[in-house]
Amino acid sequence: MSHITTESRAEFSATSKKIKELIQECLKKEKEYLATMTSDNSGTEYKKILLAEQMLYISTLYISINTQSLAILGTKNNDALNDARKMIYKSVIYLEEVVSSFVDCPFADLDKYLEKISNIPIEKRLYLVRKIGLVIQLLADALGDNSKWKWSFIELRGRYTAVAKNFIDMKQACKDYFDPSSPDYENSVLYIRLVRKLLDRTSEEYRSKYELSTRRIDDMKSGINFLIANRRVAMALGDNDESEEIRKKAIAWKAKMEADQKAGSSN
Repeated sequence: MSHITTESRAEFSATSKKIKELIQECLKKEKEYLATMTSDNSGTEYKKILLAEQMLYISTLYISINTQSLAILGTKNNDALNDARKMIYKSVIYLEEVVSSFVDCPFADLDKYLEKISNIPIEKRLYLVRKIGLVIQLLADALGDNSKWKWSFIELRGRYTAVAKNFIDMKQACKDYFDPSSPDYENSVLYIRLVRKLLDRTSEEYRSKYELSTRRIDDMKSGINFLIANRRVAMALGDNDESEEIRKKAIAWKAKMEADQKAGSSN
C-alpha cells in the first residue's frame, strides 16, 4: 500500500463527503416513502420496487467511494463496500416482499403476487433484474476473490436469483418464448435464458459452498432446490432432454448428501 499523504487524505475526504451527502439524501427519501406507505397502502408493491431501485443506486454510490479510495489513497475502503453489500440486500429484500423468496414452487403459486404488479412490462422487469446482477458483480469484483464475504455472497446471489425468477410471469413468458409475433418475444427469450443461467450458476455455487467450505446439509439442499427450480422452467418450455438431465443431477446430489450424512453419523 502506498504512503497516504495529508493532501491525499484531505482530497479523499472532500470527494467522499459529497457522495455521502447524496447517500444521506437518498436514505432520507426512503424514510419519507416508507412513511407515506404506512398512511396509504395503495400501490405498495410498485412503491417497493421503486425503493429497490433506490437501494441499488445507493449501493453504487458506496462502490464509487471505494473507487475514489483506490484512485486517491491507493487502498480499498472496506466500510463502503460493506455498506454497498447491505444496500444490495435491502434492494433484494424489497423485491422479496413484492414477489416472495420462494426458490422452487409451482408458477401458479406466484399469481397472487404478480397480479399486483401486472402493469410493469417485461422489458422493465428484465432491466431491473439485469441491473441488480450487474451491481452484485461490481461489488464482488471490488471485494476480490479472497474477500471474507466470498461464501456469504452465494446467499445474496441465491436470493437475487429467486427474486429474478419470481419477478416474471413464467407461464406467459414461456408462451411468448415460442411466438416470434409477440411484442414480448425478444424480452421473454432474454429473460428466461437469464433465469436459467442464474438458477444453474446458483445451484453449482451452493454445491461448491457445501463441498469446499461449510459441509452444511442446508447448503446442499439449497443447491438441489435451485436445480429443481431450473427443471421446472425446462419443463414449462417443453425441454424434455434438459429436464431429464437436471432430474438425474438432482438425484445424484441428493444421494451424495445422504451418503455424507450417513458417513458423518457413523463417525
